[in-house]
Amino acid sequence: TQHCFQDKGWGAALAKRLVRKCDVVNRGFSGYNTRWAKVILPRLIGKSASADSTVAVTIFFGANDSALKDLNPKQHIPLEEYAANLKSMVQYLKSVDITEDRIILITPPPLQESAWEKECLAKGDKLNRRNSTTGDYAKACVQVARDCGTGVVDLWTLMQKDQDFSCYLSDGLHLSPEGNNFLAAQLWECLENKVSSLPLLLPYWRDVDAATPEVSLLGEA
Repeated sequence: TQHCFQDKGWGAALAKRLVRKCDVVNRGFSGYNTRWAKVILPRLIGKSASADSTVAVTIFFGANDSALKDLNPKQHIPLEEYAANLKSMVQYLKSVDITEDRIILITPPPLQESAWEKECLAKGDKLNRRNSTTGDYAKACVQVARDCGTGVVDLWTLMQKDQDFSCYLSDGLHLSPEGNNFLAAQLWECLENKVSSLPLLLPYWRDVDAATPEVSLLGEA
C-alpha cells in the first residue's frame, strides 16, 4: 500500500528488520484496483530487473476491487475479473523470471462497517463496502494463490480470529499501527527462511581494518 512506509507502517517494519541485507521497495498506489495495477506492473518490474536478486514480491489488492458496484463504480472490479487480474500479475512476474515461490499474495483485511460508514457519511456518501463482500474477494485471492502455487497471507481470516478486529483498522478500512504490525509479523513468517542466509552488506565497522580499509571493504590487496 502507498502508506506502508509511514510511521509504524508494515513496509518500514520489514525494512528495519532487513537493513543492510536487502532493500524493501514500495510500489503501492492509493486507491488503485487490480485492473489498473495489471496495466502498470510492467513499468514497475521489468525484464531488465535482476530477478536473481529478488527475494520476494507481494501483491496486496482487494479492498478497492470489492467496493460495491452501485455505490463506488470507479474502484469496483467484478469478482471473476479480480481473480483473473491477480493470476495475470502472477503470470507476468513469472515471465520476468520471478518464480511463484517468491510471490506472496495478501488478501484485503476485514472491513469494520460501522467505522467506515461514518467516514462515508462524513463525505455525503453511503456505506460503499461490505465485510461479507470483502470476504468473497479474500477467498478468491486465497484460491488464486493455491492455483498458482504462490504464498498467501489471508488477512481477512487471520484478523477475525480475534472477536474484535477493530484495533487493526484506523477508520474501518485502512490499517492502524496495530494492523500494520500484524501484517508485518505475518509476512515475516513467510520471509524469514528466505532471508536467513543473506549476508550482511559490507562488514561490521569493528571488523574493518583501519590501516587498509580497502582490504576489508573491497577485497583489494
